[in-house]
Amino acid sequence: MGPQAEVRKTGMILPANLPERSWEQIGTNLRELGNSSAWWLADWLRFGEAAYGWRRYKEAIERTGLDYQTLRNYAWVARRFDHHRRRDGLSFAHHAEVARLAPAEQDYWLRRAEQQKWSRNELRRTVRAGLAVQNGTAGLPAGGGDERPGAARPAGPGAAGQRCPQVTKLTIELSADQLEHLTEAAAAHGLPVDKWVTRLLETADRATADRKTADLTSA
Repeated sequence: MGPQAEVRKTGMILPANLPERSWEQIGTNLRELGNSSAWWLADWLRFGEAAYGWRRYKEAIERTGLDYQTLRNYAWVARRFDHHRRRDGLSFAHHAEVARLAPAEQDYWLRRAEQQKWSRNELRRTVRAGLAVQNGTAGLPAGGGDERPGAARPAGPGAAGQRCPQVTKLTIELSADQLEHLTEAAAAHGLPVDKWVTRLLETADRATADRKTADLTSA
């Protein structure tokens, strides 16, 4: 047995005569461990929430000493991918990049990333380019010629010359408990909180307009 690295809680001691191949293998193992630990934490969090309830779940997060929102994001990504849909050849971060898309779109982009050996950043750039395609009328992103799945593509920016709607930034103050409940509700719809709240506001606006129309009709 050749020289071995010594692993401690506070670091790693590598022997001076460690072969280069062994050093490379250690790096590979560390990468896989880091990627797996994100999935492990995510599934652990999901189990705690389901088995012990929200209050015990929050306590468990606090006891890990890890960032609350980061762990919540881990759990959200894990909910978006059942175990059989997770790809061993890609990192947790790859899956997080496409987590908000529909399942068919997720599978498409992850398959492309695995085939093309994209890094997380390459996947992010290509997905963003694909989402910017206006109503699916332009060609596929560079890097392959296979067909997209049948799922509808998100609409891109408006046509050239079309006036963009004015955007107003709205700030809402929420308690910690309110934010937690909203995060859970948004995650159930596969959306981040801001997108989900925007959808609620749009639904409420349409309902108000419908009521006004009905009032005018009945007057």
